[in-house]
Formats: sequence, structure tokens, C-alpha cells
Amino acid sequence: MSRKTPIFPGPRTARGAVLAVLLSDADQAGAEPLRGRVTLAAIVRALKRKYHWPIETTSFPSNDSDGRATWATVYSLPPDVVAAAIENGGRDWLKAGSTGREPRQPHSG
Repeated sequence: MSRKTPIFPGPRTARGAVLAVLLSDADQAGAEPLRGRVTLAAIVRALKRKYHWPIETTSFPSNDSDGRATWATVYSLPPDVVAAAIENGGRDWLKAGSTGREPRQPHSG
């Protein structure tokens, strides 16, 4: 199966907000841009399937704020994917998300 080139979603969408966190390697405590709309897992699934981002998922046992046992999930992109994305239009895409302007579409290749 050939690996498809990842596609950048709109920078000011919920998908774009999640991808920006993954590309910046910043921590996102909770799902602030997603509140009440859709789950983080659904956005990650769309980024993987529709936009072809090779997001890695790691889950581990944790405790909820009330002490009940639960699972925590961490999403990440491999460092080589982040580096390639930044070099192939990601820098402009991230900048567009912070300024509100649409970026030029990164070229495939």
C-alpha cells in the first residue's frame, strides 16, 4: 500500500487546531477548541483517514479526577513527519492559523 502525502486542513478549523498542536509539539491539556462539537478521537481519526496524517496513538491506565480508573490517550506525529511537514508548507500553514489568513496550498511531491 502506497503512503499518501498528508494534506493540511483549514488552519482555523477544529482539525487544523489539533494538527497545529501535533506539529508544534506543544501539550494540549483538554480539548479547548473542540468544546461541545466533536471528540478529539473523531478529529484524529479524520486527520488519519481523510488527510493522511500518520498520527500515533498511545493509551495507558490513569485515574479520573474523582479517583475512578480510566484510560488516557496521547496522540503524536513521528519527528521525521513533523520536520517534513514544516519544510513542505507547514510553517506558512501554522502562521496562517495564527493570523487568520488562508495559506498558499503546499505543493505535493
